[in-house]
Amino acid sequence: MSSIRYTQDHEYIRIDGDTGTVGISDYAQQQLGDVVFVELPESGKKIGQGEQAAVVESVKAASEVYAPVAGEVIEVNGALEGEPGKVNADPAGDGWFFKIRIGDAKQLDTLMDENAYAEFLKSLG
Repeated sequence: MSSIRYTQDHEYIRIDGDTGTVGISDYAQQQLGDVVFVELPESGKKIGQGEQAAVVESVKAASEVYAPVAGEVIEVNGALEGEPGKVNADPAGDGWFFKIRIGDAKQLDTLMDENAYAEFLKSLG
């Protein structure tokens, strides 16, 4: 079973026990183009599943980043404030946005695994 899940809005959550690392998928960063600014949530913030958690701005557009699951933000990737291009260079690695303590693990079942996400991307044409 994969430890990464995806939303239809192209966020990912990499699961490690009761913690998830959240960012945007490679597809999302390609669609955005060059990322120039990232607004991160405050550490300690409680957010619900599907609620806006962050904002990413590129040369093309600004987009909201939604929480894949409910929980509490326990860490943010402060490096993005000085180097937002990390989102383009390594979205699934150094370009992560925040870490969340997962409030309800059952919510992970509503998300796509890697295979389902790949099929979803194919459906987008």
